[in-house]
Amino acid sequence: MTDNEQLLARVAAKARTTRPYGWTSLPAPVAADTLSRAKAALGFTLPPLLADLYLRIGDGGFGPEYGLLPLLDGPPAGEPAAVVQYLANRESGRKDPDWPWPEGVLPISHWGCAMYACVDCRSQEATVLLFEPNPGDPDHAWFVDTPTLADWLHAWVEGNGWWDVMGDDFQMAPWPDFRIRTAQAPTG
Repeated sequence: MTDNEQLLARVAAKARTTRPYGWTSLPAPVAADTLSRAKAALGFTLPPLLADLYLRIGDGGFGPEYGLLPLLDGPPAGEPAAVVQYLANRESGRKDPDWPWPEGVLPISHWGCAMYACVDCRSQEATVLLFEPNPGDPDHAWFVDTPTLADWLHAWVEGNGWWDVMGDDFQMAPWPDFRIRTAQAPTG
């Protein structure tokens, strides 16, 4: 059994026994055509581990805090699904260039107060980023939550994520690629 297979088994076991806020049950996994429709809407492919979460465990409804967002359909708490939220964030960034949303950064979980855990679908490791806009400065709103999606899932399963153990002196590293990934190509 591969490391990812073992991790998926552990995530599935915890997903069957815990419910994030607003979820009364674990939704069924998505069908392969839902993943294809998501790819068509997004313009990029989900990292394999993220795709497996949706295909094999459930369409959201598990994970830290408010849990994973559904992929295409809205969850019971009324928060938009991951694809819908991504497309809205990209459109909002086009309308307000001071707050651009990086291409390929998919919000996967809402933390409340406009904060999201996001997967960088363009990174080899599926880096998990934290979007925290509340200080009011887009250059200080992006942080590296965990280097990989696998690390983020391990932290949830093991109960040692920053959300479980955060102290007063807790600080996350800024995401250094934010401005690089949102820079506009020169026109003309």
